Amino acid sequence: MDLPVNPFKHAIAAGRRQIGLWCTLSNPYAAEVVAGAGFDWLLLDTEHSPNEIDTVLGQLQAVAPYPTSPVVRPAWNDPVLIKRFLDIGAQTLLLPYVQSRAEAERAAAAMRYPPDGIRGFGGTSRATRFGRVRDYAARAAQELCLLVQVETRTALDDLEAIAAVDGVDGVFIGPADLAASLGHLGAPSHPEVVEAVSDAIRRTRAAGKPAGVLTAEPHLIERYLEAGAVFIAVGVDMGLLARATDQLAARHRAGPAGAA
Repeated sequence: MDLPVNPFKHAIAAGRRQIGLWCTLSNPYAAEVVAGAGFDWLLLDTEHSPNEIDTVLGQLQAVAPYPTSPVVRPAWNDPVLIKRFLDIGAQTLLLPYVQSRAEAERAAAAMRYPPDGIRGFGGTSRATRFGRVRDYAARAAQELCLLVQVETRTALDDLEAIAAVDGVDGVFIGPADLAASLGHLGAPSHPEVVEAVSDAIRRTRAAGKPAGVLTAEPHLIERYLEAGAVFIAVGVDMGLLARATDQLAARHRAGPAGAA
């Protein structure tokens, strides 16, 4: 059995635009519903969602038959979490709150086996197709993809150094936490934040790495794509469900025209 290919990694390396959806509902059934929608990638979140190793495993299994690439966000840049998600078959990880070159280097090391890194080896994991993938340990890095999340003023100051780390495949700019860091908590659409995100995207591309971002605002989607974003999430599953149900309930609470 051969090593599974990671289409997302190869697409962003080639500069091919990848449109994604943020998944926070933390349920395999919900993940399967959106897996068939036509997105290039789905972000399976565990940082700000009630999602754990076992539920992420179910989500990966639910998404597997569909032509979309799962990206898992661990709760922290933690080598133990990284190891566990890689072992259950996640090939692309998005690590939050990477502040410096040193932190990016630690993340890259956690993705790789010795002597290039510190990842512990489990020979019969789901990642190895339960021991059936030939030479998994020697070839795993070919298909693993590390995205680091830059989301503070401190991280922006070290952006080029972070992007230059061997093993970092892409840089994701986090608008919400960046807004807080810039003094605009809860306002990721503030002009200063938008300009900072756009500039970070341009700087990342100039450094030779693909840049990504999340926004559901149509005008910002266009702005960030124009700035050079390669992978962009354009919505959040929970937000879509909440807004659609709000609108449905409001429409029917109003009643028919002319009703008492």
